[in-house]
Amino acid sequence: MNKDSRSSSPEAPPQDLWSTILNSVSSSRSIPAKNILVLGQPSTGKTTLVSALLQKPAADASKDEPRTDFALGYDWADVRDEGEEDILARLSVYTVPSSAPSYTALLSHFLRPQSALPHTAVIIVLDWTRPWTFLEDLHTWLTWIEHWVQGDGARELEVIREEHRERWQAHLQHYTEPSAEPLPATSSALQGTILPLGPGTFTHNAAGIPIVVVCTKADLIDDNNDLVGAGASGMGGMVKGKGDEWEERTDGIMQILRAVCLKYGAGLFYTTPQPTTLNVLRQYALHTLFVPPAPAPDGVFDGAAAPARNPFPFLHKPNTLDRDRIVVPAGWDSWGKIAVLRDGFDAKAWGEAWEHDLSSESGVDDGGSEAGARKQYAALVQDQGHKPTPLPPFNNPTPEQAFLAKNYDENARRADRDPRGIFRSPVDASVPTAGLVGPLGSSTFSLPAVERALAEMEGGGSSGGRRTGGAPSPTGQTQHEVLQNFFKSLLNTKDRAASPGSSAVSPGAAAGRASTSTGPRTSGGGGGGGGAQADAGSGTEDG
Repeated sequence: MNKDSRSSSPEAPPQDLWSTILNSVSSSRSIPAKNILVLGQPSTGKTTLVSALLQKPAADASKDEPRTDFALGYDWADVRDEGEEDILARLSVYTVPSSAPSYTALLSHFLRPQSALPHTAVIIVLDWTRPWTFLEDLHTWLTWIEHWVQGDGARELEVIREEHRERWQAHLQHYTEPSAEPLPATSSALQGTILPLGPGTFTHNAAGIPIVVVCTKADLIDDNNDLVGAGASGMGGMVKGKGDEWEERTDGIMQILRAVCLKYGAGLFYTTPQPTTLNVLRQYALHTLFVPPAPAPDGVFDGAAAPARNPFPFLHKPNTLDRDRIVVPAGWDSWGKIAVLRDGFDAKAWGEAWEHDLSSESGVDDGGSEAGARKQYAALVQDQGHKPTPLPPFNNPTPEQAFLAKNYDENARRADRDPRGIFRSPVDASVPTAGLVGPLGSSTFSLPAVERALAEMEGGGSSGGRRTGGAPSPTGQTQHEVLQNFFKSLLNTKDRAASPGSSAVSPGAAAGRASTSTGPRTSGGGGGGGGAQADAGSGTEDG
């Protein structure tokens, strides 16, 4: 064999061989991801529903463990077939604790309408222990859903909304009630004549998102309804006793809910803690998540030879009689079926009242009339919830600066109220003073008064009489002025020492004089030179 006929080196295999094989296997066995968004107010039973949807054990309520609420709850589980062999889907459940905007605003960051809308269903949870909140909660959540599906208003999202609205409308038009005889797996049933939707059906829900309204705790509808006032269970004492009136009220509430759900193409389910009702809800939620796309106008499903089959068929018949297990799937109900439950119910009027509420929210109507559905429902079902204690009226105190300015002006106008006025006014010498301690007037420090006091002390006892406690001296000075002048004279010792004609006055004599002027002299003067000088001094003044 000629060696030249061989290639110099073997041809290298393609680098992406294994990647191509793995991608082909992965694409053929890819697991679809689906989402369920659970909306409801606190303590409405959302935790029990999430545990049933994911088929996980619910938390034990009897344990005294602190309850943890997250701003956005999340959990997931794999959905398997009947034999628990193959994984058919991966189900994610998102939960919000309440309708507060701080919580609902987070959903747009985790569930973006552009990517999540084709794979998401919404469950709105209502609580039968608080039926007076049904219509208010429905209005809140349905309005939020319509706002959420709008997204950022991009053209791409608008196309997605139109496609899924057509898909859900086709699902409502092709709904057939389950029967014991299986239908043939052909498209002949779908290619037949399709009737249009009835009046009041699917007028809203612009994105065609599957919506299920679930009324939890339906086993407590008839529990303790003979009590007056709100209770922990039952309808909070909405009416007294059982019987026709009680059944009419509960049936009327169900008719109103069905009329609202019909406008959004939504289903209505009642659940209890029993696994049977929760399992029916789970089957219906999975059924809505895998609704096939709408058929093409010519009857061909997007070019496929056979129509797509839903891997989760819903085989339960509708039930509107058993009030603890109501099943109303989307596409089955109509105004005529709603009116059959109780005579006198006008589904059209309630639909118009609901439209009035929506127009009031958008600003088209002022909403001042009583035509709104929520106001009519509030009159039908009185609010029996616990009312918080009203707060006391708000105390609006006077500003500090205004209060001080007001009192300052008053004190400035009235001198007797100003504590500083006594220091400003001169002392009246004609009024006897009660004691020696007190404020001194400006006249006390005048030079003529000092001169008279010095002249009196230097001239000797020429008063010729005895003064008592508070009487003024012949010179017109009071007792405390005399003493004040005396102590001032002590400060001028240098001047008296320099004058040879001045008579020195000893401290003892001055003290005796002060003692004499204060009152009668007591017997037994003190020992020492000071006492003798005091006696001598007093004798000189008494004459």
